[in-house]
Amino acid sequence: MAFRSACLILCLLNLAQITIQQSNSKPRQKPTNSKKDVVTMQIIDEIKKQINDIAHDVNLLKEQQALQTICFKGFKVQNKCFLPFSQAKTYHEANNDCMAQGGILSTPENGDENDSLYEYMRKILGSEEEVWIGINDMANEGTWVDMSGSSISFKNWETEITTQPDGGKQENCAALSGIANGKWFDKKCRNELPFICQFVIV
Repeated sequence: MAFRSACLILCLLNLAQITIQQSNSKPRQKPTNSKKDVVTMQIIDEIKKQINDIAHDVNLLKEQQALQTICFKGFKVQNKCFLPFSQAKTYHEANNDCMAQGGILSTPENGDENDSLYEYMRKILGSEEEVWIGINDMANEGTWVDMSGSSISFKNWETEITTQPDGGKQENCAALSGIANGKWFDKKCRNELPFICQFVIV
């Protein structure tokens, strides 16, 4: 990070020096040194590109630092961080809140992730809670997809007692249940439930 900052300062100083040299030079009657002008413009363009690259790297570092902060508040499973929100909201409100912070609604991709999410939810929010997860069939009834619209390969519907999903066109959003040991239920999207956001760590 210190090296990047030093590079950025050096680039800015070079750019300032070139600008001062150009402003102090006398106006030319004829483009006698057009080759030199082209080289100078190429140097300026290269410096601008380096500054943009450094600014991009700094933004990435800020994102990673923010994600690490989220991980301290929540918990980490493999390359994901999960952060709970106890205030009950509709599915869309919950999703918007997650997206505003750079994440999405939690979407378990395998049994281990689902179990970890269930245990975490029970510990933080309570054993009788349900939370929204990032799975829905709003676009096509019966075709359950994640927040990117991709088909889900892992499913954990409660099928022993209630044969989920059973809500038809009335219930298009999925929730993970504490009472049912982490099994999923379809719910009306306008219901209000707590939720857990997930953030991918690069």
